[in-house]
Amino acid sequence: MSAGIGAEFFEKSKYKYLGISKQQKGITPPALEAAFDKDGEKFDLPDPDKIDSALKKLINHRSSIREYQDAAISKDELSYLLWCTQGVKEKVGNIHTFRTVPSAGARHPLETFILVNKVDGLTPGLYRYLALEHKIQEFIISDVICDKITHGCLKQDFVKESAVTFIWVCVVERMTWRYGERGYRYVLLDAGHVGQNLYLAAESLGCGACAIGAFDDDIMNELLGLDGKEKFVIYVAAVGRKKKSI
Repeated sequence: MSAGIGAEFFEKSKYKYLGISKQQKGITPPALEAAFDKDGEKFDLPDPDKIDSALKKLINHRSSIREYQDAAISKDELSYLLWCTQGVKEKVGNIHTFRTVPSAGARHPLETFILVNKVDGLTPGLYRYLALEHKIQEFIISDVICDKITHGCLKQDFVKESAVTFIWVCVVERMTWRYGERGYRYVLLDAGHVGQNLYLAAESLGCGACAIGAFDDDIMNELLGLDGKEKFVIYVAAVGRKKKSI
């Protein structure tokens, strides 16, 4: 696949190219809400609490959680989290799948890897989720892979303190096959859909999740044996049992 503007964006937005941000320079942040030159009448909205739903409760309590109990999750819970984020509901020939998250053109360019730290009945290590079969497969089982993944996530210790950390890999041709360069935009949208499903699914189990965009692309790609161009790590998220309130 020839490199285009989408591939260049992913390359040039790696950490090694970052300069000093406006925040680091002490420049005043932008407004929290954009101003528009419109004088239309404003209308109050009803209180959202008038709609009582289980989903609203999950959304209200959802937040990024970086501290976890030193406790395992079960295989049932892991299966549920994997299904909620990439579960296949229907396979249509060899063309596309319908899953538990939306995807542009039902292309679903993401593959799921999981760093298992504390899951009952599973040896710690790196596994791959086989979505079409709803199975997991050993990928790298070693005593050091957890530390290596944590290092790749810029030494954020909650990665190794989690019960499981999700690593989503983008197979970009699966999207650009249909959409060309615009497919690079769509894979980012897809990653967001998957991340939010993980947050809500984790919340429903009494667990917390924290999405991670701060990782070293080259280190993570090398750890997973990816070329960094046609297949690359696009998003990471840790999950663990919430610490009990005192």
